[in-house]
Amino acid sequence: MHKLINFVIDYTRYVLKGGVKFYAWMGFLAVLSAGALYGFYLQNTEGLIVTGLSSQIHDGLYFANLVFLVGVAAGAVTIVFPAYIYHHKAMHEVTVLGEMLAISAVCMVMLFVFAHMGRPDRLWHMLPFVGIFNMPGSMLAWDVLVLNGYLILNFACGFYYLYAKYTGGHVNNKIFMPLVYTSIVWALSIHTVTAFLISSMPARPMWFHSMMPIRFITTAFAAGPCLIILAFMIIRKNTKFWIQNDAIDVLSTIVTWCLGLALFLTMSEIVVELYARTEHANGLYYLMFGLHGLTRLVPWFWSSLAFMIIAFVMFLIPSVRTNYKLLPIACVLAFVGIWIEKGMGLIVPGFIPTPIGEVIEYYPTVIEIMMTVGIWAMGFFIWSILLKGAIGILVHDLRYEGSAAGESIDFPRSSETVTRASS
Repeated sequence: MHKLINFVIDYTRYVLKGGVKFYAWMGFLAVLSAGALYGFYLQNTEGLIVTGLSSQIHDGLYFANLVFLVGVAAGAVTIVFPAYIYHHKAMHEVTVLGEMLAISAVCMVMLFVFAHMGRPDRLWHMLPFVGIFNMPGSMLAWDVLVLNGYLILNFACGFYYLYAKYTGGHVNNKIFMPLVYTSIVWALSIHTVTAFLISSMPARPMWFHSMMPIRFITTAFAAGPCLIILAFMIIRKNTKFWIQNDAIDVLSTIVTWCLGLALFLTMSEIVVELYARTEHANGLYYLMFGLHGLTRLVPWFWSSLAFMIIAFVMFLIPSVRTNYKLLPIACVLAFVGIWIEKGMGLIVPGFIPTPIGEVIEYYPTVIEIMMTVGIWAMGFFIWSILLKGAIGILVHDLRYEGSAAGESIDFPRSSETVTRASS
């Protein structure tokens, strides 16, 4: 218990210290987060009237980000799986960083749920076995259950591993490995259940098909690694922790094929829906070309498709995929393209037209945009703290007094790592 208390105290002290760049970054995120708090205040005092949501379109920017971030959280398994199933050395060294991303992404998902509910006194209805019209009838309750389970699994695995590194001890594999294997399977479940959440609505023909879960998983395993690669690039440039090229190359390969599958599924849906166009295809037709003169979402669809295709072509070329100056560009294009596709390209057009044929457009208000940016800032604030503490332990800047550095289960660091850490 004494070591655990010291771990919490030392970890907290370590993450509160930093240079000018660190404090500037955290201060910038704090200012954006304050905007989200102001948005929460307006929604709770004036109601959801301050948003662009309506009785016809009751899921907008908040829900779109929720769906997207569930995929980002699930994308962390692209590090865990190669590390523990295929015993990939370079991935094993950075596994805990992926788990920190999963924790942060799930926290953002919960904040978007909170924003989407409007009134916090109604949140208890989402608690499994507690709220009204709940388990097993509510798919939303199942989503809450799997998301909280995934959060607990990643928190337990990540911090147990860091605690072992901090104390210089060894992880008990009889406890640790079952948790890791469970988290791998659980990662698939969180985005599958989220897909079921919207694909189980017969009144929304754009979502009502069995391809939705696999489409969600492929985009998750493209967007999540893209964000991780960008984070790895920043970590290599600004910290003593050197992430091996091999780890980045594996993630790039995963993005390449998952992004290709996502594009294939998108094209398949376009052909099936529009080849013999019926009224059930009006949502997709509105998204692509507009309907009755309403075209607000058309630029979003084509820009998303362009970003994803350009990114896929860049990832397909080995000389570009392994060029660490061009790779971030491909990652940003893929990440933004999938973000648009999950929001303006999936959630919103699913409501247009309505089941009774109304064609009403939606566009987020300033309050929605401010809250969305603020919640993302809160998530990056959490992720920055988690990464800083984890990296401090991995490079042995943060360890229990008297413990021997490196006495843990992870693979020994390469000579390149040692050289970079000592510089």
